[in-house]
Amino acid sequence: MAKLYFYYSSMNAGKTTALLQSSYNYKERGMKTLVLAPLLDDRYGVGKVKSRIGLETNATSFKMDDDLFTVVTEQDNIDALHCVLIDEAQFLTRDQVFQLGDVTDKLNIPVLAYGLRTDFRGEPFEGSKYLLAWSDNLKEIKAICHCGSKATMVIRLDSNGKAVTKGSQVEIGGNDRYISMCRKHFKEEFFG
Repeated sequence: MAKLYFYYSSMNAGKTTALLQSSYNYKERGMKTLVLAPLLDDRYGVGKVKSRIGLETNATSFKMDDDLFTVVTEQDNIDALHCVLIDEAQFLTRDQVFQLGDVTDKLNIPVLAYGLRTDFRGEPFEGSKYLLAWSDNLKEIKAICHCGSKATMVIRLDSNGKAVTKGSQVEIGGNDRYISMCRKHFKEEFFG
């Protein structure tokens, strides 16, 4: 029986690298994977998933109103899929997480979703909230704070390197805009 997995962490823990390694492992055994990435994350170009260490692959981009069950079913009908992998899964909607559950339950295809648990304010993303609630397996990928403790939070920085405490939940960026921290240092930076 296929399962829905959620691999979560703060930034810079290697989520995308782990996704790319999983996809490679399937392909190395002659199996077909479908890598999905949200259209709004175009840091490396549309239809690309790239890790900070330089690994990359082509991906099928999706919008927030796309029916992922339909996307996967259509691809599975063309070439039988063995696994679906989602990068930046925090940007999924509630409905899309439900649809990914249908991929595992109705199509019997495992789904591996990789994403952040919380935003720069310590609030859950919609996709993460429902992945945490509805996934069969939850796996934390660990990141490290500057103090050496496990990083569980993310701080968004302004152009002066100060913590941003207000603004849109979604703002695409990398190491130039975000730093992973432990809860203690997150509170010190965010609340002063």
